[in-house]
Amino acid sequence: MKKQVQYIARDISWLSFNGRVLQEAADASNSLTDRLKFLGIFSNNLDEFYRVRVATQQRLLELQKNSKINQKRIIDTLYQIKTTTLQQQEEFSEIWQNIVSALAKHKVYFKHYDDLNEEQEKFVAQYFDEEVESNVIPLMIQNIKEFPQLREKSLYLAVAIAKKNVKNSTKYALIEVPVRYTPRFVLLPSPAGQQHIILLEDVMRHSLPRIFSMFSVNHFTSHIIKFTRDAELDIDNDITTNLIQKLEKGLKQRKLARPVRFIYDRTINPALLGFLIKKLSLTIKDNLMPGDSIHNFRHFMEFPFQVIKQVVSKHKPFHHPLLENAKTVTQVVLKQDVLLHFPYHSFDGVIDMLREAAISPDVTEIKITAYRLASQSKVINTLINAAKNGKKVFVVLELKARFDEEANLFWKNRLEDEGIKVHIGVPNLKVHAKLCLIKKVTKKTVTHYGFVSTGNLNEKTAKVYSDTCLLTSNRFIMADCNRVFTYLLGNVKNTPSLLACKKFMVSPVSMRSNILTHIATEIKNHKLKKTSGIIIKLNSLTDIVIINKLYEAANQGVQVQLIIRSIFCMPILQKPTANLTAISIVDGYLEHSRILYFNNANNPKVYISSADCMGRNLDHRVEVACPIENPLLKNEIYEILQLQLADNTKARILNVKLNNTYKSVVKGAVVINSQQQIAQFLKEA
Repeated sequence: MKKQVQYIARDISWLSFNGRVLQEAADASNSLTDRLKFLGIFSNNLDEFYRVRVATQQRLLELQKNSKINQKRIIDTLYQIKTTTLQQQEEFSEIWQNIVSALAKHKVYFKHYDDLNEEQEKFVAQYFDEEVESNVIPLMIQNIKEFPQLREKSLYLAVAIAKKNVKNSTKYALIEVPVRYTPRFVLLPSPAGQQHIILLEDVMRHSLPRIFSMFSVNHFTSHIIKFTRDAELDIDNDITTNLIQKLEKGLKQRKLARPVRFIYDRTINPALLGFLIKKLSLTIKDNLMPGDSIHNFRHFMEFPFQVIKQVVSKHKPFHHPLLENAKTVTQVVLKQDVLLHFPYHSFDGVIDMLREAAISPDVTEIKITAYRLASQSKVINTLINAAKNGKKVFVVLELKARFDEEANLFWKNRLEDEGIKVHIGVPNLKVHAKLCLIKKVTKKTVTHYGFVSTGNLNEKTAKVYSDTCLLTSNRFIMADCNRVFTYLLGNVKNTPSLLACKKFMVSPVSMRSNILTHIATEIKNHKLKKTSGIIIKLNSLTDIVIINKLYEAANQGVQVQLIIRSIFCMPILQKPTANLTAISIVDGYLEHSRILYFNNANNPKVYISSADCMGRNLDHRVEVACPIENPLLKNEIYEILQLQLADNTKARILNVKLNNTYKSVVKGAVVINSQQQIAQFLKEA
């Protein structure tokens, strides 16, 4: 009997990915700046994981009350999540202490509120009076009949105040640490050559006598606590309520959602902890998580890095050689395809093309999709200017982009105020494709050009996310782009325009089936003794149908090479077979581009895609995988993939043990850091 394949659980695989982020924080070869940022990224990732994935598991547990088998599976998963999380938290604490020691070598010190010299004491008192006090309002929780709703992801000081040696004088209070208004890191007056830093919560601890002066108390204890709430929007299916109203309702519900994780300082007074647990109606299943005295390390991504006098060699984005001295981006794109690789190439090429379209007398229309935008979006500014210049501008704005719903509601209103037609996607699908179509009319000749990208139109994240963007006027690609917009703007119930695409692989109608066809072609070519091979680079690989087809290809002798940044549900043995290998690269830039490479008997089929191989992307989103047809650009992508496959610095081997073992450097081999090598490769291209 054939042994059933045990696929790696999605959530457990994701925790393994976050473990790779933690490895980067631990890596002493990284700059202290990067190590602090990786701590922040790890912390922020874990917050979102609990808000979405753990919350989903807990919801499923309630829905599976009549199925003991399913309940056991979910309970086992939640137990494994908590066990792994606690283990990683221990590693995190050790790494943080190592970083504190490393900071001390740079003469940077964190000061506790009761370890200040006289000058620092005066400074903190004045700083509290001038910058903090107006934003501090204690909640005397013992006197409140209905316990207040705490702000999700905010830091709170849980405080016990009392009169020394007076029985029953203890009172409890909660104070939100006002990091929304005041920096978390406060630079203190310091001895020459040193920099002392105090955290905002320690400024508040130092000022507790002042905060509670009206109570005539003289004994204070305080500990940090934090909530993580269920972030999934409860949007009902009431057909009389439009999506905007549903989203606004859902966003309000998110703020009041049940907690899925309650983190507290492990040294907290047991009586105070018990009081909080009772008042908040928390139970063990709500993931009570003991931690250290500092929480919300996501703020460490905003650490005042200038105090670390350490040279950090980072590649600055540079202009693509074809665009560097070009009169206009548009002129170049109308003659030939341009492939931009962010963050190595500057995002300015995209902005410049949109800006040129906004003022060109020959451009009549701009159609664009938007998923996540920068807070000060230059993309939006170009579209507004285009509309003011009389262009027809159509924006397909995905309102259901998780954690960006509120921002996208703002952008919708802003665009509509400027007279721009905003379409809010397709019912029951997320629009995740990254497309732009520009219509140019010259002497009655219509020309289309634009771009297809693997990542968001966000000039801020383009500095840290590695994405690939094709600027093109290829009429076949633009024809497919137009077909997708016909579907999106028409809000049709069926999918004839998507099915009519000749070059694109499109979700939800054809991407999975086309990928499977390409894999089958590689199998067939191998059997015919033709050259074959598959390289797939994704953020996540969870789709069982595609996983099984890749197994089949490898078993038939096709070389399958996978580069998967985060979730990887494909179980591979500790020693990968010669035909099937998988690595994950975690480094200074977030690997975000999706690339599919099929050898096709030495006539490669190469695609850049907005989609991962996950059920949600292939079945429940509008996604596009665009072919790269220029032979030089195909080779450029292949060379970049080869550099990543050869990485022996930041590549980890993916296997069923989830042990994140670094790919070893063979004796005598050249040490390769793919991100550094790619930057050099593109500069010399």
